[in-house]
Amino acid sequence: MPAPSPLGNGVLAAIALGSNLPGTLGSRQANLHAAIQALATLGTVIAVSRFIDTTPVGPTPDQPRFLNAAALLQTTLLPLDLLDGLLHVEQSLGRDRSSTTLKGPRTLDLDLLLYNGQTLQTDRLTLPHPELHLRRFVLQPLAEIAPNLLHPTTGLTIQQLLDTLP
Repeated sequence: MPAPSPLGNGVLAAIALGSNLPGTLGSRQANLHAAIQALATLGTVIAVSRFIDTTPVGPTPDQPRFLNAAALLQTTLLPLDLLDGLLHVEQSLGRDRSSTTLKGPRTLDLDLLLYNGQTLQTDRLTLPHPELHLRRFVLQPLAEIAPNLLHPTTGLTIQQLLDTLP
């Protein structure tokens, strides 16, 4: 019999999903649907936002448009274990981080945004996600499913953070 998890029934994690290249499954939509199904191997998917079509931002704006979403996951995995699970899902659905430009086109991107209201700073993971409060393409779908979720360092809700963006 497995030992009980130190997290009991689990904690709530917020995850951003994005895709701007077709993968082995075909379309960006297919990539996101497959990722959501795969998230269920890491916990219980509580909610998923609608998919939104967005313009690329950042250092490589000359790339295909993104399809973005957000999901809430109840999980018993610790933050770094969850990160490893997310990276495995990306890889299993065709993302090769070693051969792509940072912030460049990708079949799938899964970002751990929030984890049970915790803050964490390691060489592999920063919680909350350091750019969460700046990204409309992340805040908009997250506000759809969790508008009152609190950002642990600003003390503002996801909806309040979205409302502060230009």
